[in-house]
Amino acid sequence: MSQSQRLLLIAPSAMTRTPAFDRAAALARAMQLLLHIVAFDYSQALAVAGLFAPEQFILARDGYLQTHRQWLTEQAGLMSKHGVEVTSEVVWVQHPYEEILNFINEMPLTLIIKDAHEEPAFKRVFFTPLDWKLLRDCPVPVHLVTTPLNARPRNVLAIIDVLRDEDPGAVFNDQIIDAATKLAACCNASLELLHVYDWTAVYAQDMGFGALPMASGVYEMLGMAQHEAFAAIAERHGVPPERRHFIEGAPVSSICEFVCEYHTDVIVMGTVQHKGLSKLLGTTAEQLLHRAPCSVLAIKPGRMLQS
Repeated sequence: MSQSQRLLLIAPSAMTRTPAFDRAAALARAMQLLLHIVAFDYSQALAVAGLFAPEQFILARDGYLQTHRQWLTEQAGLMSKHGVEVTSEVVWVQHPYEEILNFINEMPLTLIIKDAHEEPAFKRVFFTPLDWKLLRDCPVPVHLVTTPLNARPRNVLAIIDVLRDEDPGAVFNDQIIDAATKLAACCNASLELLHVYDWTAVYAQDMGFGALPMASGVYEMLGMAQHEAFAAIAERHGVPPERRHFIEGAPVSSICEFVCEYHTDVIVMGTVQHKGLSKLLGTTAEQLLHRAPCSVLAIKPGRMLQS
């Protein structure tokens, strides 16, 4: 494989051009990167039938793969007309995540792009097991795309948590802002920075449930301390005051309301594996990802978004 940085688009098994195709093409142009498209095909019924008729199974499988391969080649050709260098392939595999790890090991990937799947009845996004596996475990930044208003993002939102007061956590905030800044810069998009101050979560984390009510002075002191920390981070990254948003409230609902008000195209946020009530950021992140008010770019600790 070429050692040039590239984007990896995970195409759906159905031969349908989805929003992730347009987002991947737009980002490949904006970031001036190569794009590789892969589709993972597998049919349990066909595989079982192949146990009894292996020759017919091979013919049926190869015929379907060839049809899908030709379709992806046509989509790549359409992207190439707009200046994107594209390669594509179709892989017959039952467990795609392990195959994705092979791609990560074989080629330098800047970003993995995949559609999130909308469930119209509930007006929210339903993440497949593969989506969650990518969000929680994949070492490369992952971009899950909903139906985008703009193929090339115009409004990018970085969400940080100033409660990351230890050195690794503070660095993680820097990485999130850095990734959002790079994405906004290459797409010529606006960048907003957000922190939601949820004093009830802080109180429960520090004092425990069932403790006595917090005095108003302590509540105000905690809010001021977080606001000062937020302002310092924003200042360090050159985010102007009008682009800084310190909101008080429940994190998930506050973020969703902000996304709607500011017509956010992409949320850039950190995802890590958390356990226990003390890891409230992880809980908030997973709740937000489950509701997915817009497309999400998930960053892991220690992983920078190349540009």
